[in-house]
Amino acid sequence: MTTRTKRNVLGVLVDATDYATATDAVVTAAHERRPLALTALAVHGVMTGVLDPAHNARLNSFDVVTPDGQPVRWALNLLHHAGLTDRVYGPTLTLHVLSRFADEGLPVYLYGSTEETLARLIPALERMFPALKIAGVEPSKFRAVQPGEDAEIADRIRSSGARLVLVGLGCPRQEVFAYAMRPLLDMPLMAVGAAFDYHAGLLRKPPPWMQRAGLEWFWRLGLEPKRLWRRYVILNPAYLTRLAAQKVGLWKARPPAPATERPATFSV
Repeated sequence: MTTRTKRNVLGVLVDATDYATATDAVVTAAHERRPLALTALAVHGVMTGVLDPAHNARLNSFDVVTPDGQPVRWALNLLHHAGLTDRVYGPTLTLHVLSRFADEGLPVYLYGSTEETLARLIPALERMFPALKIAGVEPSKFRAVQPGEDAEIADRIRSSGARLVLVGLGCPRQEVFAYAMRPLLDMPLMAVGAAFDYHAGLLRKPPPWMQRAGLEWFWRLGLEPKRLWRRYVILNPAYLTRLAAQKVGLWKARPPAPATERPATFSV
């Protein structure tokens, strides 16, 4: 884990980075055949760490944590004068990485989501990147890992010849999966959030002006109010309150030490 670009946002270590740098980190790890865990955190992802110290420690062990949401980018600029002009949005970063992997002939493995989503995602990616090599596809089991199953999953991924795993299990399951599987694989794992659904055409993206204004949460709330209302109505104000407290020094927001132990169980 590199600490040169990591900054404290509510106790979660987020990288002050951009698309090119994050993409290079993934491609380099793939060529060098070494593990790397990357996730892109919006407000929900950061607050999940804030409210769960054990998960916060896992996040702080990630090699790369990008500012997925504009409010997280704003926090980096407000607290640490990072000077970031854009966020590093998970679905867009996925396309940057896949473009490089297609150009350089590096195969990828898709893990997570449903069979129906993957059936729509694969042809969509092949249309965007005709040279892309998809080494394997594995939908989520929507349950906890069984004894020895993590090693079996790792064996399938390695034997496929993949040099990257895209993990689409939803936050925070995908981060726990990437953290738990990193010691078993010699390649990057990217927790990509809703990228599978977006690129499969199952979720509509908000207009660019809403993305720039940090209002994507409002757009998604309108699309999925029953599922997401607690996430945004409760966590957004909590995020802003804690951010203000960290800025004025009322709250130190000390980051927990990076986790080192694999979890006893996790979702697959």
